[in-house]
Amino acid sequence: MPEGDTVFRQCRILHEALAGAEITRSDLRVPSAATADLRGWTVSEVVPRGKHLLLRLLPPAGPGAPTSPGTSTHPGTSTRTAEPLTLHSHLMMDGIWHVDGVSLRSSDTSAGPRPRHTARVVLEAIRDDGREVRAVGYDVKQVRLVRTADEDELIGHLGPDLLDPDWSEQLRARALENLRARPERPVGLALLDQRNLAGIGNIYRCELCFLHRIHPSAPLREVADLPGMVDLAQRLLTVNTSRAVRMTTGGMMGRRGDLWVYGRAGEPCRRCGARIQRGELLEPEIEGSEGRVIFVCPRCQACATEQREKKGQGAATGPRRPSGRGFRA
Repeated sequence: MPEGDTVFRQCRILHEALAGAEITRSDLRVPSAATADLRGWTVSEVVPRGKHLLLRLLPPAGPGAPTSPGTSTHPGTSTRTAEPLTLHSHLMMDGIWHVDGVSLRSSDTSAGPRPRHTARVVLEAIRDDGREVRAVGYDVKQVRLVRTADEDELIGHLGPDLLDPDWSEQLRARALENLRARPERPVGLALLDQRNLAGIGNIYRCELCFLHRIHPSAPLREVADLPGMVDLAQRLLTVNTSRAVRMTTGGMMGRRGDLWVYGRAGEPCRRCGARIQRGELLEPEIEGSEGRVIFVCPRCQACATEQREKKGQGAATGPRRPSGRGFRA
């Protein structure tokens, strides 16, 4: 699944191509917005919110403006609603936008061609300089068209965005407050919960836990420096908004030395030499949910798990082989 920094870069590309352009053709291939006609609307901006993409639109100017999609007029009247709208989408596991046939290059998305039938949003627009632009969202999910004033109905549940351009001590304090509200929750689950803080995906979860020498299944209260973990998450995402290949190691590990543990099952730990192990961490609060993969160093991240095992509280996916779905090198 694309992480917050990938979504940020995707929005930047879309914004540079579409901001200020007037839409000449739109095709929203989802039931809730299939009849919407955005011709004449102008793209004001494309911004990220956590892992959500918000393409904001301004209504056509002057008389005869078309009715805003999703609104209706009262019988016997000619009043047309023309409020700013937001086209919302989410990349989920494999979504991506192409601009003029070119896709975003990133280490967590496929930059190759996509089948035409996977297109969910097609927008064609013309810019002030006369250039025609075509943007296509392939495999994007949660496509919804709402009044911009109602955006909070879609994203209001999100915690502070680690890539908010106005990131501040207040937002940092809110993120910490959200995390500390449930000290017993596994740190790996708390970091992925976008209600706590927005932008962290599975790659950053694994890397952050390794860098702070804690197992993802350990309770949040065992994180020795939670403020430091939030600060590190914010710095890593920020620095990677300008990179096609995500890096958490600082670039000093040579070829293929971009990550510490993620995707490196069976390879030696870059810190201690132990073999990196792969496992799953289940989300018990979501019925029927499947485990998300995690990668850990059994030596560097063993402390918290070993303490629980000694107390007879073995983690379901600790570094020692558990019953059922377990770790494999």
